[in-house]
Amino acid sequence: MPLVGGNTARLLGDYDATFAEMVVDIDKAKRWVHVEFYILSLDTTTAPFFDAMERAVQRGVTVRVLMDHIQSMRKPGYRKTLKRLTESGVTWELMLPLQPLKGKWQRPDLRNHRKLVTVDGVVGYMGSQNIIDRTYNMKSNLRRGLKWKDLMTRLEGPIVAGLNAIFITDWYGETNELLTRDIQPVQPTQAPHTLDCQVVPSGPGFEGENNLRLFLALLYYAQERIVITSPYFVPDESIMYAITTATQRGLHVELFVSEIGDQALVYHAQRSYYEELLRAGVIIYMYKAPYVLHAKHFTIDDEVAVIGSSNMDMRSFSLNFEVSLMVRGRSFVRDLRAVEDGYRADSKLLTLDDWMKQPLRSTILDNLARLTSAVQ
Repeated sequence: MPLVGGNTARLLGDYDATFAEMVVDIDKAKRWVHVEFYILSLDTTTAPFFDAMERAVQRGVTVRVLMDHIQSMRKPGYRKTLKRLTESGVTWELMLPLQPLKGKWQRPDLRNHRKLVTVDGVVGYMGSQNIIDRTYNMKSNLRRGLKWKDLMTRLEGPIVAGLNAIFITDWYGETNELLTRDIQPVQPTQAPHTLDCQVVPSGPGFEGENNLRLFLALLYYAQERIVITSPYFVPDESIMYAITTATQRGLHVELFVSEIGDQALVYHAQRSYYEELLRAGVIIYMYKAPYVLHAKHFTIDDEVAVIGSSNMDMRSFSLNFEVSLMVRGRSFVRDLRAVEDGYRADSKLLTLDDWMKQPLRSTILDNLARLTSAVQ
């Protein structure tokens, strides 16, 4: 998809406030609202979002919802969520459904990991946050006190049409319905737009690993500084070469990860890369518990940033449908730098000396988990 100019992008890092902003824009919808998320669940935190969709339907607005079947089904309240959508008059579909008794079957390891909202083609949201409480309502998370820390971006300008094209494609893939007549954008009000943006979809349906190619191109393009935030950092060999080559070229490279993990195998596989990265000169910050730093973004020098749903791991490169947004503009990078400063203040710096003090059993467990990382 092309790089287009004339856009604005505003970062949203407060979990509840992000829902509140989306509710405001849904309440302004005149023709249609498109919602697509890896996890969509009705609970106390997300109830206002569902209320806003219902109000939109009552005003005559068409509301379409896509959610990944397996991941949404695994969360508490799944049947209640579907019932609420149906009773609200929302048109909804499951993405990549695994329902053999209904004749719907495909590889269960393929998932749609995208997270986006578009309203009338004027406003769009995308990033890392799902439609669910920040604890994910799981007993294990509640017992450990885990809370997710995410980052979304609110978009205006021509790029919203590109983001909506992702929804249209996924809707067609699940329904065979091509949305053409009722998705023309409402004419937006004039506002100063300064950013160049490019929507980069990726997934098993593409011949090349679009997100991996984008990440590699930018890592090798960097001249001064690279800052990566990835909750599940399980890179392939090409990413490791790009990062370690950057440090050898004298670049300042930082990596933000979580101090704790919600997925044991992925968490331990990620840890297996720390020693190599630290020896190469990468600065690693571990975001302090009980928060899981779930945001997915990186910055290149003071010019380019990428934000979206894609982790830097092999699952995101090969098995998940993802969407990333590349933004070229110093103002956006500056805003993302401020977010990184916030992470740094709430993180623990990991040193090679500290890391080498971990017990042998931890090293063995990390390396064993790494062996299975391609299928996690």
